[in-house]
Amino acid sequence: GDSTTTLDDLLQCFTTLLGREFFLISSLNFPCCSLSPLLLVLFPGPSASHTSRASAPAIFVALGWTLSNARQLLGTKCLKILFSFFLFFLPSQVILILTKLYDFNLGSVTESSLWRSTDYGTTYEKLNDKVGLKTVLSYLYVSPTNKRKIMLLSDPEIESSILISSDEGATYQKYRLNFYIQSLLFHPKQEDWVLAYSLDQKLYSSMDFGRRWQLMHERITPNRFYWSVAGLDKEPDLVHMEARTADGHAHYITCRIQECSETTRSGPFLRSIDTSSLVVQDEYVFIQVTAGGRANYYVSYKREPFAQIKLPKYSLPKDMHIISTDENQVFAAVQEWNQNDTYNLYISDIRGVYFTLALENVKSSRGLEGNIIIDLYEVAGIKGVFLANKKIEDQIKTFITYNKGRDWRLVQAPDTDLRGDPVQCQMPFCSLHLHLQISENPYTSGSISSKETAPGLLVATGNIGSELSYADIGMFVSSDGGNSWRQIFEEEYNVWYLDWGGALVAMKHTSMPIRHLWVSFDEGRSWSKYSFTPTPLFVDGSLVDPGIETQIMTIFGHFSLRSEWQLVKVDYKSIFSRRCNKDDYQTWHLHNQGEPCVMGERKIYKKRKPGAQCALGRDYSRTVVSEPCVCADGDFDDYGYERHSNNQCVPAFWFNPSSLSKDCSFGQSYLNSTGYRRIVSNNCVDGLREKYMAKAEKCPGKAPRGLHILTTDGKLVTEQGHNATFIILMDEGDLQRTNIQLDFGDGIAVSYANFSPIEDGIRHVYKSAGIFQVTAYAENSLGSDTAVLFLHVVCPLEHVHLSVPFVAIRNKEVNITAVVWPSQSGTLTYFWWFGNSTKPVISLESSISYTFATEGMNTITVQVAAGSTLIQDTKEIAVHEYFQSQLLSFSPNLDYHNPDIPEWRQDIGRVIKGVTGIPDEQILVAVFPGLPTSAELFILPHKNTTERRKGNEGDLEQIVEILFNALNQNLVQFELKPGVEVVVYVTQLTLAPLVDSSTGHSSSAMLMLLSVVFVGLAVFLIYKFKRYVEDVSVHASCFPETPKYSACQSSG
Repeated sequence: GDSTTTLDDLLQCFTTLLGREFFLISSLNFPCCSLSPLLLVLFPGPSASHTSRASAPAIFVALGWTLSNARQLLGTKCLKILFSFFLFFLPSQVILILTKLYDFNLGSVTESSLWRSTDYGTTYEKLNDKVGLKTVLSYLYVSPTNKRKIMLLSDPEIESSILISSDEGATYQKYRLNFYIQSLLFHPKQEDWVLAYSLDQKLYSSMDFGRRWQLMHERITPNRFYWSVAGLDKEPDLVHMEARTADGHAHYITCRIQECSETTRSGPFLRSIDTSSLVVQDEYVFIQVTAGGRANYYVSYKREPFAQIKLPKYSLPKDMHIISTDENQVFAAVQEWNQNDTYNLYISDIRGVYFTLALENVKSSRGLEGNIIIDLYEVAGIKGVFLANKKIEDQIKTFITYNKGRDWRLVQAPDTDLRGDPVQCQMPFCSLHLHLQISENPYTSGSISSKETAPGLLVATGNIGSELSYADIGMFVSSDGGNSWRQIFEEEYNVWYLDWGGALVAMKHTSMPIRHLWVSFDEGRSWSKYSFTPTPLFVDGSLVDPGIETQIMTIFGHFSLRSEWQLVKVDYKSIFSRRCNKDDYQTWHLHNQGEPCVMGERKIYKKRKPGAQCALGRDYSRTVVSEPCVCADGDFDDYGYERHSNNQCVPAFWFNPSSLSKDCSFGQSYLNSTGYRRIVSNNCVDGLREKYMAKAEKCPGKAPRGLHILTTDGKLVTEQGHNATFIILMDEGDLQRTNIQLDFGDGIAVSYANFSPIEDGIRHVYKSAGIFQVTAYAENSLGSDTAVLFLHVVCPLEHVHLSVPFVAIRNKEVNITAVVWPSQSGTLTYFWWFGNSTKPVISLESSISYTFATEGMNTITVQVAAGSTLIQDTKEIAVHEYFQSQLLSFSPNLDYHNPDIPEWRQDIGRVIKGVTGIPDEQILVAVFPGLPTSAELFILPHKNTTERRKGNEGDLEQIVEILFNALNQNLVQFELKPGVEVVVYVTQLTLAPLVDSSTGHSSSAMLMLLSVVFVGLAVFLIYKFKRYVEDVSVHASCFPETPKYSACQSSG
């Protein structure tokens, strides 16, 4: 901890291991305590939609450290680390930089600094006085539609406020907020419209760039809210969102930002959806609904009604990710039932409903936040070209396609290495393999990159061999869209595009200090070396102006472990001698291994000649010629068909080509597929297009088949008095000419002439609880079909009371009853637990008989389930070989003070036990609910007296006789409160006989039971009292010194 060399080594280790994944951001020369060198810490870079409040401890864990480890190494008085570096290029040569200081002693950010440059980084001004000297900033946002507008967020640990600038960050206005912002989403067209997602999962909207906010909705799923898409949504201020109800179910809703009340919200999909499944992207809306353990996916094209996505029948997906929705087609990655670390790629028709397989077993991995990363890369600037890493027998190999997944092949390795020597690499045993991760860090270039402004030019990290490797990697470039490759470096480099892709700049990716960079004007064939600093610099990152045209790069880092931040401005304008003219260009033909037709068209591009050091400029046009090609076999595929080795498309074994659309009504026409569908966005003409074109045929009409009934929430339980909404689906048949009848099972039925009126579901309210058989019947002139659903209608449970005897005889059956309120709650399920049993007895009846085999106190618990409601009650029962009982009544003054609640009855029972003078373990007193107040007293034998039973029975009878005499003489009484004396009486004139479990006493037991029943009936008739069973008190009491009954203090 006190060795500079050790910390230098540690710095290099951190940089090497995590430089690709984390921002390297720190300043190291803080004057504090006696420890001069400080640890450089890597923190994850923030995104526009996530906070990083808990980043620091997470990073230490990732490094195998803990916060206490860091404190032990660096000390506890001076552990302050500068982190989180935001750098933004703005118009008019403005650069903004935000830095923050984290204090590990306090566990929070304590300082921040905002810097501004107006000359592309030549000089900087500190703006802390303009945002507030004590204000601690957390994030910086730039409006995507107006770069002059800036938004700063304060640290939510200190305050909740927002600072707004409309002059590229020169001045700011501060506004207080009554909520804490977690992420922002700017409108793609309106510069002042912003959505804010709060830490407590609420969505707010602003129409004046954050000056005023309005609550839109609560319980919004993180990152599942979207602005409207121009040309598709009717209102520009419409917001798509996934919201959860109070019971946790997620729903897809839409509303306008200024009119988002319960009455104005819309539900484009009636049923509940899976959490975090809503995706709104271009013309498509995707949702997921899991039913019966299977995930079902739905899509809406151009805001039309949702249709279920059709994958090959037995793909059985367990996960699905939307990769791309470009050019009116969906590229999706699907993990099927038999896959764990790979995904299959599927491509759709225009509507996104029917998907065909593009590539199997594509490598996947998890990102830092647990997100799925698919090893698929779409080449920018060339339509239909993708690269993917496929797993083949535990090896990862890179493949490329030129027709959007219709055909794939391995990537051809370079012919020669950097020294010009031939490369011995024969396909398919050897090829070029590329790392396809796009950098999420704006300060590095990523392992592969291409630009829309530089079609055909790709730069990637990879290796030559039999499989993808992370060792012996180098840098490779392709100038012809991936057909051929050249190696440009033997180590890993960051490579950026300058001058609209007309030049490349490379910087070595290393943990060591560097001072040189390389520039190429001929797409990597040759490189010129330049020094950007006289002293070697530990480079932490760099950023190229997003406009690319200005040829400005900013490099940041530090000279040593103790140095402060160094920002290096690199201006490349001086090496571009002039603007390019027509003599500086040459043509390039896009092709696929010599085939000039790619995605049905022939394209010729204009490129700068190698070695011409001229600037392209913003008005540079790249495409010279674009003309359609004649359609060939490679331009076609279709859903449900598989291409065999003879290049013929044959229906898959599970696909029935004669199956018609349910929208195809008798007398109309439909397009019958030939097994060949032109690939979406393929522009070929003529040729085989006429031969393979789907043929128009008359709809013959079909009988209804595959009728289904569903509820909108997917549940088979609903509450009495609430709307139950039923969805009727049909796999085959004529939707317009099929009659539908739905019988709700409660004497009510409805009929419809066709499916049109029931697309949004059929609602019904059940007025009573029970199980109802819901029957759907579909019929047309060609046949009929029936579907049945059993719906449980329940009334919400409020209370359950477990009715058990206070004392039971061992090895004798006891009747136990659960009394539920309200009584008409529908079909209930009862779960009974006895003693320490871990497995319940399950019944549909509210009563159960049980035999206790163990003496002592036994616990009984019952749980009652109705739908999603579950309630329970627990009681204790004393189990003995024999006992005696006596019904008690009290002087009328007790009724005046009886609130008739369980707690009061327990306390009175404890007092009665105390005044009897009988040992606590031999007496139980149960006070009954209701008025007049009454109770039952149980006399129990001593513990462990089985062998001395006869003598103990005599003792028990003697105790009962003494107690009976005392009760008859009004000697048993207690003081309820000063001045209120309560006398305890015997309710009946004869004692209940001794009860036991032996054969010889069966008659006595019967007499006791009859006596109890008689007395209970008499009490009811006389006092109009209904007896319920409640808990009993088992607190200890004192022993009397003489047989005389007197009040004695209860130890309870």
